Amino acid sequence: MLLIVGRIGKPHGIRGEVTVEVRTDEPEARFAPGSVLRTEPGAVPSEPGAWRVPAELTVESVRWHQGRLLVAFEGALDRDVAEALRGTLVGVDSADVAPPADPEEFHDHQLVGLAVVTPTGERLGEVARIDHAPASDLLVLRRPEGRTALIPFVKAIVPEVDLAGGRVVVDPPGGLLDL
Repeated sequence: MLLIVGRIGKPHGIRGEVTVEVRTDEPEARFAPGSVLRTEPGAVPSEPGAWRVPAELTVESVRWHQGRLLVAFEGALDRDVAEALRGTLVGVDSADVAPPADPEEFHDHQLVGLAVVTPTGERLGEVARIDHAPASDLLVLRRPEGRTALIPFVKAIVPEVDLAGGRVVVDPPGGLLDL
C-alpha cells in the first residue's frame, strides 16, 4: 500500500526545486537526500509530448525555507520540469515503514479497513480513512447502510484499538453517529 508523505507544490526558483506539502510526521526521514519516493500511479502529463512524471523520484537535496519544505529531485533540473511535477503525490510503501514505538500511536494504513464496534460488540461499520483535523484526528466510519460518520480519535470515544483482532472499539456519545 502506498502511504502518501507529501504533495508537490509550485516550483521555487529556476533550478528545479519545488515546495512540498508535507503529509508525514517524519519529514526529515522521508525526504532525506537519497530517499526514493514513489509517485501516485497515473500521474501523466496533461499534453502529449510533455515530460512524464517517473514512477519514482529520488531526493537530491532538501531544505526548509520560511516554514516550507523545498525539495530538489534527481533529474528535475529546471523550472519547467519542476512545474510538471506540480500536484504529484509522493509516498512510500507501507512495508518499508516501521511500526510506531508508542503502543498508543498508529499509522493510518493500520486502521483503514478495521471493523468498528461498540463496547458491547455491536458492529457500527468499518474505518474508511483517517482525516487529520487541527483539533484531533477523525476516524471516517463507513456505516453498513452506506453513510459515513466522523468519530474523533480520542481516548474518551475510542478506548481500544485491537490491531490483532482487526477492530476498533468506539463508545460514541448519544447522537454522534446521527450527524
